[in-house]
Parts: sequence; C-alpha cells; structure tokens
Amino acid sequence: MPDPSTKSSGVRLAELMAALSTATDLGMGQPMEYAMTSCIVAVRLGEAAGLTEDELRDVYYEALLRYIGCNADTYWMASLFGDELAFRRDFASVDGGDSLRVMSMALRYMRDANAGNSLLQTLQAMVNGLAQMPQVTSSFFPGHCEVAARLATRLGFPATFVRAAGQLYARWDGKGTPALKGEEIAPAFLVAALAQDVVIFFRIGGADAAVNMARERSGGAHAPKLVEVLCRHAPQILNGLAEEPVWATVLAMEPGQQRVLTQNEFDNACLAIADFGDIKSPYFLNHSPRVAEVASATAARCALPASDVALIRRAALLHDIGKVGISAGLWGKSGALTDREWEKVRLHPYYTERILARPAALAPICALAALHHERLDGSGYHRNLNAAMLSPSARVLATANHFCALTEDRPHRPACTPEMAADELKRQVKAGRMDGEIVNGLLAATGQGKPSTRKETVAGLSEREVEVLRLLARGQTMKQVAEQLIISYKTVDRHVQNIYTKIGVSTRAGATLFVMEHQLLD
Repeated sequence: MPDPSTKSSGVRLAELMAALSTATDLGMGQPMEYAMTSCIVAVRLGEAAGLTEDELRDVYYEALLRYIGCNADTYWMASLFGDELAFRRDFASVDGGDSLRVMSMALRYMRDANAGNSLLQTLQAMVNGLAQMPQVTSSFFPGHCEVAARLATRLGFPATFVRAAGQLYARWDGKGTPALKGEEIAPAFLVAALAQDVVIFFRIGGADAAVNMARERSGGAHAPKLVEVLCRHAPQILNGLAEEPVWATVLAMEPGQQRVLTQNEFDNACLAIADFGDIKSPYFLNHSPRVAEVASATAARCALPASDVALIRRAALLHDIGKVGISAGLWGKSGALTDREWEKVRLHPYYTERILARPAALAPICALAALHHERLDGSGYHRNLNAAMLSPSARVLATANHFCALTEDRPHRPACTPEMAADELKRQVKAGRMDGEIVNGLLAATGQGKPSTRKETVAGLSEREVEVLRLLARGQTMKQVAEQLIISYKTVDRHVQNIYTKIGVSTRAGATLFVMEHQLLD
C-alpha cells in the first residue's frame, strides 16, 4: 500500500514560495508583490545574460526568497530604530556602501525613536545605539544569512540555492556580508540583488531612475557585466511592470519542470514557514507549532474527521504568518498599547489572509487560518464573525491559539499556569465567547497542559547548555544569562562557544532557529 505522505498535496512549490515572498515583503516594509516583481526582472535579466536553466531556477527562487532570514533579530532593530519596518523601507533605497548616508539615516531613526524623551535621554540612547552598530556586521547580518540558509535547506532547495540564500548582504566589491567578492558570489544572488534594487528605483522614478541607479552602483554593489546587460536590454526587462498581473506572470515563468510538493514536503514547508514567522519576536518562539499540536489533538478529541484534523494542523502552523507585517516594537511593548497601536496589531490576521489568499490550493487553509482571533459573540477580529459563521474547525483553532498564548510569556505579563489558562477558557465559555465542548476537548487533550517528562538530549547538549541556549534564544545578553544562572560571564562565553560548535551554527539567530527546530523552549 503506498505511503499517503508521498501523495501529491496539489500545491506547487512556486505557489507556496510566491505566497511566502509576500510575507517577506511585509517584513521588509515593502509593498506586497515587491519580491514577485523582482522575480520577473531577475529571470528576464538572467535570460539576457545567458544563464542556464538550473541557474535561472536558482535566480527565480532567490528573487522570491532573498529575505527569508531577515525576520530574525527584529526586536533588536526595533529597540534601536523604533519602527524597524519603516527603517527597512527607507534603507532599501540606500547604497550600503555609502557609510556616511547609512550612519546619518540610522542616527535620524534613533533620534525619532526617542522623540518623547528629554534631550539628554535621547543623546544617551543615540550613543548607546552607536555603540551597538558593530553588531550589524559581526552578528546581525551573518545571523540573517545563517537563518536564510537553514530555512532554504529545510524547504528542500538544492545546495546551489542554499549557497545563494546565505549571501544576502554580499556585494560585488567585497564590502558586504559575507565578505565575498566578484565571481566568488553565487550568480543567482548577483542577478536577484540587482533586480531588487532595480524594482525599488523603477517604482520611485521609472526606467530612467532604475538604469541610472544600476550605472552608479556598477562595480560597487553590483556586477558590471550584469549592469551592462540591464542597460542594453532595459526596455524588454522592464516592460509592463506597472500593469501586468504579477502573480500569474511569476507562476508562468518558473524555469524548468514545475515541482508539486508531496503531502510530507508540504507539511515540512508549513513547519519551516511557521518558524520563519515565529522568530519575529522572542515571545513567539515555537508558538505556531504549539498551537498546531494542541489544535490537532483537540480536534481529534472532539471527533472531527481526519481531513479536518490535518487541515487544522496546517492552518495552525500558518496562522500567525501575518505577524511579520507588524513592527517588533509593538510585539515587544511592555506597557498598554494605544488605540492606534492596537489597530495595527489587529491587522495581523488580515495579513495572514492576504499572504495565503492567491494559491487556489491553499484556499481552505487561508479561510481557516485567518479566523484564529474570532469569538462566538462577534467580539473577535478581524472579521467580527459570530457563532453562526464559525465552524467547529475555526472554534478549535481560536481556542488552541488562546490557550497557548495564555501559557506563554508576553512582554506585559508572565505566562499563566495551565490551571489559570483553563479557568480563563471556562470564563470565556460563560461569557459566550468560546465553545464549551471545544474547551472541554482541549483541556482533556492537553491534560491541563502538564509539562513533558522528556529527558533525551539534542546534539549532545548538557542540561546547563540547554538552559543557556534557551535564554539566548529569548534575547538575553550573555551578561543577563550570567546573572540569571548565577555563573560568571566567562563561563557563559565558554558555554556559548561549546553550544555553537555542537549545533553547527555561528550566530545567535542561527542558534535561535535551532532551538525552534528542536522545540527546546520551556
């Protein structure tokens, strides 16, 4: 009998990655379809440059997924610059080699992020921010590269693409990260990087602005030969970008044979995408996989059909992908949100819906995932649906999401105990906001959320090393780790070096993703 996991999921890899690219657009402060438009330009540029079909395939996916690693460390960016999405949007048009302009923009954002403070406090914050800037080249950029390469590997891409994915801040002149130069850089990255800058300047000032930018950055950020090809074929490469149906065009121009994911490959991809979304904030690490586990167990306990259980699990993995479109500063705020901030937060289910909306094969997942904050009395968001419009699957997902959120730390409160969370769910039932049968099913399925007794080790890590790793993943500095574990800074540093060696990473962001992949959080 054939293995069901090897059957076709009906989801094309290109469809899923194009959908994921809209999430990276939001996470970079760019308009949706930025990456897809860049993909069109990149493939046309690669064809004009004479790349092979295999190289064009890497170009295609690199243009879509260049920024899959850039959701890591956003809480650090927000702590320095305030709204990191606005910072990234503005930074996208700046030549990273222009250090004076980069520093000027960074100082301006640091100043604006402290606008409500006194002049002395603002100056102190700017001085502290400048002191942290070396981390950009030593940890921040390499961390994004490492996370991108790990996610690309988990998504099943070949080694050539993984290599390109790990070079996302490289420059032709060797002044980027990693410090590769010229032909040492993967062709797919060189083409995609130029294409993305072209799209930004095309939107600012049309074809002339795009071509002028490419000429100015030739030999610096970009390969001179590719710039020559772009300038020579600009009318064809940039043709119709403002009018054509981007989604359909991108799917139609996928190089080589179309790849349809098996059921198992689709599940693995959903898990990788869940980690991409959850790494946005230290408070969200492993939230989506937890919701998936609780929701699917609850659905099975409530005797929902097996097909519904599978759908609920996938929707739970993808339900919070829209969080990438909200500044990490809001997700990490310890005080009460203002009305304006709350309206921004309420948008994340809508963003989830928009990210998953267009692949027809994802329609059932999309419809369910966007309902994870709805309530039976219509008090939820973003659609304010009532009981008559919420299916058992939607009720399970919303209940599981709420239970998991209650039992996780948030910046404004510590995690509730499972018993406290159970009491809160019961209050929600009495108030008419949640389904009593679903809540009973969840509590039965989770056993009141009793902790696991699992004792096995991962990658040979000791218990102390796991403790250190958890704290690092939660955003603690090594000094804070030392204080919390009552050990010396030197001991923490030795643990960190040993941990990185054992798990095969070199940055905090890579270590954080490892923690999520192996579910090592408390």
